[in-house]
Amino acid sequence: MKIGELSRLTGVSPRLLRYYEEQGLLVSARPGGGHRRYAADAPETVRRIRHLLAAGLPTAVIREVLPCVEGVGADDVPALAACTRRYLRGQLDGVNERISELQRNRDSLTALLELSERTAA
Repeated sequence: MKIGELSRLTGVSPRLLRYYEEQGLLVSARPGGGHRRYAADAPETVRRIRHLLAAGLPTAVIREVLPCVEGVGADDVPALAACTRRYLRGQLDGVNERISELQRNRDSLTALLELSERTAA
């Protein structure tokens, strides 16, 4: 299928599909005329990419994890093989670390605001 058709089927812009290809997430062939042609399973690959992006995974991690997809789980979420645990655990640890940092920031800002409000009163 051509890029326009893949875009229509997935709701992903052609520009973004080309980006996925540049990142090594999506593969196309370029027969004779040089136009991109995607395999019949490309829409499913794009859906998997979108789910993994929605989970906050960077494209470098998705490139490593994508070959480990073993189908579709609940709510059309990709079912991942055990080989992905290391990547996913690292990403989750990073998210938890950022959340902790944001909570510390919030606490500091709250304290500063309370102090300034007491001082102004």
